[in-house]
Amino acid sequence: MTADTPPVSHRPSVPRALWRALRPRHWLKNLLVFVPMLAAHALHAGTALQSLLAFAAFCLCASSAYLLNDVLDAADDRHHPVKRHRPVASGALPAPLARLVSGLLALTALAACAYYDALLLLAVAVYFVATVAYSLYLKRLLMVDTVMLALLHTLRVLGGCAVTRIEPSFWLLAFSFFLFLSLALLKRHSELVNLHRAGKDKTAGRGYATADRQPIGMMGMNSAFVSVVIFMLYFNSENVLKLYTHPAWLFGIVPLAMLWLGRLWMLSFRGEVHDDPLLYVSKDPFSLVVIAACAGLGAAAL
Repeated sequence: MTADTPPVSHRPSVPRALWRALRPRHWLKNLLVFVPMLAAHALHAGTALQSLLAFAAFCLCASSAYLLNDVLDAADDRHHPVKRHRPVASGALPAPLARLVSGLLALTALAACAYYDALLLLAVAVYFVATVAYSLYLKRLLMVDTVMLALLHTLRVLGGCAVTRIEPSFWLLAFSFFLFLSLALLKRHSELVNLHRAGKDKTAGRGYATADRQPIGMMGMNSAFVSVVIFMLYFNSENVLKLYTHPAWLFGIVPLAMLWLGRLWMLSFRGEVHDDPLLYVSKDPFSLVVIAACAGLGAAAL
């Protein structure tokens, strides 16, 4: 054993390493399946249980994809200052076991969806195929990866629509795509800013150089502003008059959204966003207060 090799006793057990590799914190993203139910004000036990089933299916598929991604990226991750600590890259989780569990999770999710509902099966299957395509190849392509990430998040919303049979509105899909495109670009921008500070020029296994951080930042901020504009147009649409008794309260969400997104991008330019943006938001007190305030305004508009 060399001086650079950590003692075996410090390495986590295989079950614990497997749990880490499933990335349960990332299951927060799958809460997007509840958005159609909330947006349509279909707040009853039936839609809640249907959305919960979709949530479980997307969690299983997402964890399956994370395991596959970690196996495929293990060689590149070992040269990354943070990702080298991932269970597969560090050797705490054997790659064959990760592949086996990945397949079992995907089959379980798809079988459950097939048993319950064909439309949900279609939504989850498209999501899983798109995720695998992203892991195998698309994540290495310049800009294709960020657009794909935005689509994967939007597919979660469509999964919620599929299982509840709530028709997705143009406003919801347009807002979702541009918001998640901005957050996907913010993720790449933050990675490049931190790599530049570390004195590195390129990202391993990705199509970006640190010189790309400025155009990515501009596109990401523009996408954020477009999402807010779409919400403003929605605020003035017939849909709002049908769903809300006091729609004027919704206008208060516009400055809060601008404040929140603008602050996230400023922090990214400072190199202070070190995590996936959605996970960063889940731990950021300021973001949580803004989200709570937006929820309060939405409730006041009912």
